[in-house]
Amino acid sequence: MTLDLNLIRSHFPALRRPVIYFDNPGGTQITQMALDRMVHYLTLHNANHGGAFATSRESDAVLEMAHQAVADWLNAARPDEIVFGANMTTLTLHLSRSIARTWQPGDTIVVTRLDHDANISPWVLAAQDRGCRVRWVDFHPEDGTLDLDDLARALEEKPRLVAVGYASNALGTINPVAKIVSMAHAVGAWVYVDAVQYAAHGPMDVQALECDFLVCSAYKFFGPHVGVLYGRYDHLQALSAYKVRPAPNDPPGKFETGTQNHEGIAGVLGALEYLEWVGRTFGAAVDQPTLAVYSGRRRTFKQAMLAIQAYEANLSRALLDVLEAIPGVTVYGLRDRARLAERVPTVSFTLAGWLPQAVATALDQAGIYVWDGNFYALAVTERLGLEGKGGLVRVGPVHYNTPDEVQRLGDALARLVRQA
Repeated sequence: MTLDLNLIRSHFPALRRPVIYFDNPGGTQITQMALDRMVHYLTLHNANHGGAFATSRESDAVLEMAHQAVADWLNAARPDEIVFGANMTTLTLHLSRSIARTWQPGDTIVVTRLDHDANISPWVLAAQDRGCRVRWVDFHPEDGTLDLDDLARALEEKPRLVAVGYASNALGTINPVAKIVSMAHAVGAWVYVDAVQYAAHGPMDVQALECDFLVCSAYKFFGPHVGVLYGRYDHLQALSAYKVRPAPNDPPGKFETGTQNHEGIAGVLGALEYLEWVGRTFGAAVDQPTLAVYSGRRRTFKQAMLAIQAYEANLSRALLDVLEAIPGVTVYGLRDRARLAERVPTVSFTLAGWLPQAVATALDQAGIYVWDGNFYALAVTERLGLEGKGGLVRVGPVHYNTPDEVQRLGDALARLVRQA
């Protein structure tokens, strides 16, 4: 069974608006199940943590359900390996301070030029504070893939930490994270994975990856503006948290500083309940022998993300076909149709004679929403020589988008070329 797009789209109230949302890499539209969870929380269970009364107990129960749901989604070993926060950037800035306390002057920290700056600057700033060296790993400009030979050379310096993205938010490249983790662990380095751009597009298993930390944001996978961090329990337990004194001394509470966004966390639960519905409804068609190790909701989540991944591979192919047929378009990143499994359907391009912002403005007038600029992937646009030229135009369909919408994008770009 393929995805029923009419049924899928009925779960997203924003899609009633007669526009095309291709701005999803900056934030997807929210599912009704997440909205329902948020309203239900605020109207029935709204209270602070730890009170000796009913609504506080009910509030805590919702938050515990959300921790467990994320643990099941990521296949974490236990729910207290899940930390909620404002967003990926804030969580990373917070945790980087704790991790940096374990470094010594002269230690090496590895970052990559393919990453979002939220997985670069926190580590660069922490390295400066601790007198550590930052080693940058390059990517191949011709296809947007990480330079694994350069990574291997960086690992010869025995770094303390490797910060790497699961998928590039600018070029769509999926990095071979399991291989990178194995390479890094062989020299004793921890690995901090930014999965923000990948989370909406494919299955994740933190135990199989053996990563030390993985972070994402729910507003990139159909929920509200809440950040989600996975950390190995032994790491979270051992690290010193920057927190107020009465806060818990054990994870996840020691890192969930202040009063959390309870209604937002309830919304994360709703977003994952939506993905669970996708798995129950469409997942049987993509059942694979590799799923035998999962059971219950964890298996359903994996089926959901595999169904989404299979559908989006066709969107990637259609999007590349449409863009490459437009005179003057230059697509950056992987374009080989035989390697679609190595990218998410986030595609960036430039149009000859047009500034990226002008393209985005013209597409907005056609009812098509796309991003322009560097998308906080500043190292990418600098490496491609595009930062001083307005950056890139970024198109990012997700599983609620349709092939017809992709074609309408191509028609709109063709009109721009004719007008010019």
